[in-house]
Amino acid sequence: MNINLQQNIQLNDYVSDFRADIFSGLSNYPKKLSSKYFYDKIGDHLFQQIMNMPEYYLTQCELDIFKNKTEQIVNAISKGIESFDLIELGAGDAMKSSFLLETLAEKRTSFTYMPIDISGNILSVLQDSLSKKIPTLEIYPLEGEYFDMLDKATRISERKKVVLFLGGNIGNMDMKETIHFCSELKRKLNPGDLFIIGFDLKKHPQTILNAYNDPAGITASFNLNLLTRINRELNANFMLEQFQHYQTYDPISGACKSFLVSLCDQTVCIENHRFHFKENELIDMEISQKFSRQDIRSLAGNSGFHIVTEINDSKNWFVDSIWMI
Repeated sequence: MNINLQQNIQLNDYVSDFRADIFSGLSNYPKKLSSKYFYDKIGDHLFQQIMNMPEYYLTQCELDIFKNKTEQIVNAISKGIESFDLIELGAGDAMKSSFLLETLAEKRTSFTYMPIDISGNILSVLQDSLSKKIPTLEIYPLEGEYFDMLDKATRISERKKVVLFLGGNIGNMDMKETIHFCSELKRKLNPGDLFIIGFDLKKHPQTILNAYNDPAGITASFNLNLLTRINRELNANFMLEQFQHYQTYDPISGACKSFLVSLCDQTVCIENHRFHFKENELIDMEISQKFSRQDIRSLAGNSGFHIVTEINDSKNWFVDSIWMI
């Protein structure tokens, strides 16, 4: 098949899925939009700013692990595995995992790096950056949904798999969805494969709330940008000034949730569809779940994994847990 034709088919499929998910989410009660669509070119840039905010401790905590405890990760990965595919779900700019990649490359480890991301833009930037930084790195970017691309990765190679899911991204699902996600991922792996998963631990509630409700308003812009994207790609007429970002955190359940609040009665048109918003009506935008140590143990066991080891940051605010089937 012609490459340009194949790319156009993939793009049309993506736009169709985007449209269907937006229409479905805004037809529900309460209204809900999927956070996976935050990441267009502008969203990618805004998220880079979020990760550099002083309040957003998650980046520095996990960076501490990957920068200062790299050898522990390498030892856990390399034990009994001669060659493997290192698959990163939601790779982004690979700021943290690049320390692991450099160390593996320096040790002349036999591996292929397969970053998976829904954003083709960030994958292009990533490939260019890593090719210059680690010239010997064998990299195979995969653009698309996690499980679709994981299936593709297993078809490309029969080598052992080491799957990275960093940044506390597991928290972007509620607990029921999290168990389903981990169980489904386990089903796609083989005995001896590893799953390295980053968990943001429960801590002082204000510390967590500040990370998602920054005074500069970058997180608010990140959420509101999805409305801009819908306007641009689906010919909608959201008026951003009529919506406001609102953040909550429940320290008991560990659920940190982002909403957009409609500031007035209004009707938004998307293509030929009309969606009515009452004053103070919410759009559920994102959850960032926080975990206790017992939550992590229960999740591993309930989804069919056992914990090989866990590596904490220096503050014990974050943990990268290494699981095996």
